[in-house]
Amino acid sequence: MSRKNIPDKNGFVFSTNPDFRFDKDSSSGPETLPPGKQRLRMLLDKRHRGGKTVTAIIGFVGTTEDLEILGKKIKAHCGSGGSVKDGEILVQGDQMQKLKLWLGKEGYKVV
Repeated sequence: MSRKNIPDKNGFVFSTNPDFRFDKDSSSGPETLPPGKQRLRMLLDKRHRGGKTVTAIIGFVGTTEDLEILGKKIKAHCGSGGSVKDGEILVQGDQMQKLKLWLGKEGYKVV
């Protein structure tokens, strides 16, 4: 496969323009909103996890770096493991009540 036919993150594979180059976009997402304007959703999830429960936090609008920082703070507050994948924060166990209070204190809106 030639160099110009390597797909980019949007899935584009081919162009008929011989001078076409994929735009190497260095931005990692939209600009991060302040905590007061964020509307986060929390839900418990057991699917495809071998019966283990995780608390998922979705709806964060911002860069992946800020999402990872928030995920690290959340995991430290709960004292449990977790991960940040595909724009959502996963925390091991049922941490709904603890996270709802903490996120409210931090200024996030939890719906």
